[in-house]
Amino acid sequence: MRRATVTRKTAETAISVEINLDGSGTYDNQTGVGFFDHMLDQLSRHSLIDMTIRAEGDLHIDDHHTVEDTGIALGQALVQALGDKRGINRYGACLLAMDDALVRSALDLSARPFLVWNLDMPTAKIGTFDTELVREFFQALSTHGGITLHVDRLNGFNSHHIAEAAFKSVARALREAVEPDPRKSDAIPSTKGAL
Repeated sequence: MRRATVTRKTAETAISVEINLDGSGTYDNQTGVGFFDHMLDQLSRHSLIDMTIRAEGDLHIDDHHTVEDTGIALGQALVQALGDKRGINRYGACLLAMDDALVRSALDLSARPFLVWNLDMPTAKIGTFDTELVREFFQALSTHGGITLHVDRLNGFNSHHIAEAAFKSVARALREAVEPDPRKSDAIPSTKGAL
């Protein structure tokens, strides 16, 4: 069963994450940050990973801790659900167009976290949401999920479209990477024999 439940509690946040890698993209995400919930819904829907996320954070300060800590917990859940990564594709990539935005994502579930981020936002805010938190989320997800992740904005002028294209693009790449490889379902996808 490629499922995981992770809870994370600090003085700043209380997060719970439940995922099913073999789901259908159903979601129930409630973080108290409306735009972020919308992005998490996209991540679930387009990766086909079922997600239930609950977060309570110090939103009276700002959204930073809630967004970052959700990324940490989701990354930890991915590691738990993937186990030894036997039989997965391991790699994924997606070139995704959304109106004016064109975003390319490529990732490796390598257990070697590294984020390359070439996704500048034209504005500092999307509504009340700080656009710099998009990077913070993916940094936390990459670090705690053991993911080498490259995200590039190739085009776009609308910050909402760019952010949403990034979440959808990473989702599609993640879907490809976690899916079983029908030709090597019994093998760990590495010449090292471990990931």
